[in-house]
Amino acid sequence: MKRVACIGECMVELKQAEGGLFSRGYGGDTLNTAVYLARLGAGADYITALGDDSLSDEMVAGWAAEGVGISRVSRLSGKLPGLYMIQTDDRGERRFFHWRESAAARSLMDLPETHAILNSLASYDVVYLSAITLSLYNEGGRARLFAGIKRAREAGARFAFDTNFRARGWPDLNVARAVFQDAFEIADIVLASTEDLLPLYPGEGDHALLARIPGREVVLKLSQPASIVRVDGTLHQTKAEPVAKPVVDTTAAGDSFAAAYIAARLDGSGPLEAACAGHHLAGVVVCHPGAIIPRAAMPAGVIVKPTTSDKATL
Repeated sequence: MKRVACIGECMVELKQAEGGLFSRGYGGDTLNTAVYLARLGAGADYITALGDDSLSDEMVAGWAAEGVGISRVSRLSGKLPGLYMIQTDDRGERRFFHWRESAAARSLMDLPETHAILNSLASYDVVYLSAITLSLYNEGGRARLFAGIKRAREAGARFAFDTNFRARGWPDLNVARAVFQDAFEIADIVLASTEDLLPLYPGEGDHALLARIPGREVVLKLSQPASIVRVDGTLHQTKAEPVAKPVVDTTAAGDSFAAAYIAARLDGSGPLEAACAGHHLAGVVVCHPGAIIPRAAMPAGVIVKPTTSDKATL
């Protein structure tokens, strides 16, 4: 089984329920991706830091029950996980509120075990993280992480970068732009969206945004249900199938897209087929509340065995 290291933060999730109440769960962009990867049959390990509290215990137990590897989870005495709340409007669009400034995950690049964690990345087929992951760490922490990823790539791993962008996580846009460029320079796969990139590069068109990303394999998700896939300089467009049910919550649409894309690539699909798989799973996820949909709601046939010349290179 091919293996993916997903790096980031999981938080306690409060989502709207009936009567103005909120139900408690957990979620975080790269954790959501790890869960969907595991459900799609990939070997996914989650790399993060948590506290030594009961909520952290519950998270780790839940990840293990989903088949996500937990051996790289650091547990910090006296620390707690972050917290976020989701509010959704009648169109399914979401608004987030966060309490995470002192969360354990922010310490991951400054621990006694950090060096060993980063060296372990060379044992994976894919290292996956998002811009939200990068916003957790200080400049020194990001430098250590990028150095670890470069060593892993030299050993044969591939780095997949998701541009998931939240402005509140960055001190200013210039810092974010510089970090994005550093990630673009070493990424083997970039999973981007106009929603993420336009706040950083206002007014730029699709082709101008793509031109900022030097990698050979880039997916740019558009404002409409479609993507531009660039492979070795050639552009292709893929369209999503119409969503079969009403959209109730767009949380984790991008996270599930990333999981299906990476799982499909590891399973032998080429980039175009992988993008179709991403749209397929995301189209199901947005029809359910919360980041992680019930297991029973997972669609069959997300990944279709390659039948074209669009072959995999992972």
